[in-house]
Amino acid sequence: MDSTEPSPSWDAAAHSEVVDAFEVAVGEVTYRVWGADWCGDCHDTLPDFFAALEAAGVPDDEVSVHEVDEDKQGERVDDYEVTLIPTIVAEREVDGESRIVARFEESEDRPAAEYVAEKLLDADVLA
Repeated sequence: MDSTEPSPSWDAAAHSEVVDAFEVAVGEVTYRVWGADWCGDCHDTLPDFFAALEAAGVPDDEVSVHEVDEDKQGERVDDYEVTLIPTIVAEREVDGESRIVARFEESEDRPAAEYVAEKLLDADVLA
């Protein structure tokens, strides 16, 4: 999906708190991203999110990208009740069970990377 290519204009130094949060969560959190190249919101949102992941050194195996069609159908859409795209879910394994620690949907009024980083901090993922 082209919209998951990291934005070359995203400034990691200007968003050091976001990068730090994602860096500390490496190995602790996995990310699921639903989107599509036909979606304008995905093109506006996802490149900066993927730039933050890249700046933090989040390995590819900790990120799953799920492309959806124009009817918003795709892999694991029903499992995660995805109705808006982009949707980003951050999960952490706790006592052998996967738990959602952050969920960003297109309707949020903040950039995805900032939103998810704040939720990671709120969930004490980084403690």
